Amino acid sequence: MNPLLLALIPVILWDGYFFLNYLLSLRKPYPTQEWEPRVSLIIPAYNEGRRVLRAIKAALGQDYPDFEVIVVDDGSEDDTYEIASSVSDPRLRVLRGEHRGKAGALNAGLKIATGEIIATTDADSFLERNALRELVRRFYSEEVLGVGGQVRVMGNSLPELIQEVEHLRIAMFRRAKELDDLSLAPGPIAAFRRKALERIGGFVEDIVEDYATTKAVKEFGKVVYAPKARVWTEMPASLRELWCQRRRWVLGDLKRMGGGFTKDWAFILLSDGISALDIALPLLLLFSGLWWALLLWWSFEALTMLVPTAVEGGKLRNALFFPVILWFLALFYLSLHLYGYWTKLTGRL
Repeated sequence: MNPLLLALIPVILWDGYFFLNYLLSLRKPYPTQEWEPRVSLIIPAYNEGRRVLRAIKAALGQDYPDFEVIVVDDGSEDDTYEIASSVSDPRLRVLRGEHRGKAGALNAGLKIATGEIIATTDADSFLERNALRELVRRFYSEEVLGVGGQVRVMGNSLPELIQEVEHLRIAMFRRAKELDDLSLAPGPIAAFRRKALERIGGFVEDIVEDYATTKAVKEFGKVVYAPKARVWTEMPASLRELWCQRRRWVLGDLKRMGGGFTKDWAFILLSDGISALDIALPLLLLFSGLWWALLLWWSFEALTMLVPTAVEGGKLRNALFFPVILWFLALFYLSLHLYGYWTKLTGRL
């Protein structure tokens, strides 16, 4: 058999494994609990005067009976505090302090929070109306200490459209593999039991505070995924901004790399191997004239995005052209990971 066709097999098996598990996850209900504890929703904000009002309105518009919203102005140099303070609502409190970073702002909000559940979102994001309710429903047992929701991307620039497809792919992966063992409760839409945060000393001070906090909480219980809890957020609109953001994420992840199938070294190195195949294989098939094999690869990858696009909501064109986006993301992340490995090996991490 042609070696190129043999190389196609692991790619299809890898993506097919997660796609099959995603389809299976859609067939069975995941555990929830109908209860309505008091929730404190904390919004850290640094120089977000242009966007904080949208985040506050979405937060106050939640379809949930008992909650408060705490905006923490993290030493902003613009009019963030004035705009946030202009909203008159008994459920809203606005704090102002020195610039301490995101984790510091979250912990300032935690100190005055009155909720049994502590939720977080970002000032450049807005929650869908049922987001809090869907997060809370996933605390189905005392063992569940944290819940993360689904992040979606606003904007129409090419990098933003790529990231929207990327986050749909992440949503597929989390349903398929992390429904009851989430590796990251993302900062724009996460919730934790207050007692769990107090046990670890509050939100963890780190360049990736959401990953570090999730990892610390999982030492004592479970963190799960709530696929129906959604937030829409702004993401980098240029490739340069995207590289800088993801470089920070990758370096932060590598610093805290540990055990578990989804975040250990074996998994990330294997995924990088598949990324290398995703980069090389389509080009080799194209220049070798194996058009039918290239069409097979394209059709399969597009199919694996058409279903989550239909289920989670998304643009059809993005699913149809997903193979091109996949090629770019494979190249982008493999480059990032190689940079991270070099940084770690040279002792600069």
